Amino acid sequence: MKTNINIDDGLLNEARRFTKLSSNEDVVNFVLDEYVKLNKRKKMLDLRGKVKWDGNLDKMRTYDKWEDR
Repeated sequence: MKTNINIDDGLLNEARRFTKLSSNEDVVNFVLDEYVKLNKRKKMLDLRGKVKWDGNLDKMRTYDKWEDR
């Protein structure tokens, strides 16, 4: 989507330094993507203690994909 918005130059420049991206479009898209991913991870924390999981972590950690052949 193409849109015109006012963006704080200082914030955009700082984001550009962190991301090492050169175009404003790439910086804005990258930062928006990271923001969405961060908030999805935060939302997953709301599930803590609400989901029952039946599994064996020790077995999962030692699983050898060649073992089943």
